[in-house]
Amino acid sequence: MRRMIMLALSAALAAGCSRPPAKTPLILYSPHGKEMLAEFEQQFEASHPDVDVQWLDMGSQDVYDRLRTERDNPQADLWWGGPMTSFERAASEGLLERYIPSWDASVPQGEKSKDGFWYGTFLTPEVIMYNNRMVTGDDAPKDWDDLLAPQWRGRILIRYPLASGTMRIIFCAMIERANAATGDSLAGFRWLQRLDANTKTYVADPTQLYLRIAREEAPLSVWNMPDVEMQANKSYQPFSYVVPASGTPVITEGIAIVKGSLHAAQAKAFYEFVTSKQSMIQEANDFYRIPTRTDLPGSSLPAWMTARKWKAMNVDWRRLQANERSWMQYWDDHVKGSGISNTGAR
Repeated sequence: MRRMIMLALSAALAAGCSRPPAKTPLILYSPHGKEMLAEFEQQFEASHPDVDVQWLDMGSQDVYDRLRTERDNPQADLWWGGPMTSFERAASEGLLERYIPSWDASVPQGEKSKDGFWYGTFLTPEVIMYNNRMVTGDDAPKDWDDLLAPQWRGRILIRYPLASGTMRIIFCAMIERANAATGDSLAGFRWLQRLDANTKTYVADPTQLYLRIAREEAPLSVWNMPDVEMQANKSYQPFSYVVPASGTPVITEGIAIVKGSLHAAQAKAFYEFVTSKQSMIQEANDFYRIPTRTDLPGSSLPAWMTARKWKAMNVDWRRLQANERSWMQYWDDHVKGSGISNTGAR
């Protein structure tokens, strides 16, 4: 009996010794969507079999809020995606780790942190999105102010902006635009109040936005160009868009290593992997992301992307960043649900 016990213990020990070593977890926070995140998780793990990439897909504002909450006990290693204003704020609050990537020279100065805390990966112009089964190209709004017309009353769906970096930038850019024209930020809130009058509802996330517009609950929204392109061409949704004639805010999307990352070496490797020339070309062609890198051959990018048929709005990004939080809180407290139409009616 004793011999049998000893043999069993030996077998158990041998089995334990033969187990593969535990993988190093790499925690990623990102708003880039499940398809893109899953694709690059698989690719990176194939070339780094000792790493287990784990990602959380959430709005960029939610990422920022979560990093602030976890400041004293960081859980994430890398933040990939979101407007540069959020990255700048996070850097100023000591939430990001300085890192200079190998491709530093290929990104213009205005599209990266001057101190190396974040780097731009993609450019994201904002557009007026519409269901082309409900609205023709001729009838679709051509500029921002066209969204306020009485014919669109109750026919606009908007992603709830407080959790969305994209929508926060669009709304704040409208305030900046009005301020530049009138010298009065309140004029921007009055503009948003008129937009609110035409808004049917504010939806919780991009998936709900796409589903509800595809189901023809409303024909219009404002959203970002790459996602509308991807939904139309990859998911075959009945979506088209108009680039506002007067100009549109063009967001620089960032990437950064989280301060206090427990797996900094793996984070740097993933950072370099998803921003390599090969990866950026794939992100452009398969996921409709407009790269910031200036060293990619034009022939490797989609034709719609190289044409770059948009006019960038002149935005005071420093002022926007400084006021974004208070402006959006004011909108939530005083503008949402209080909309006044051109006739003065709600």
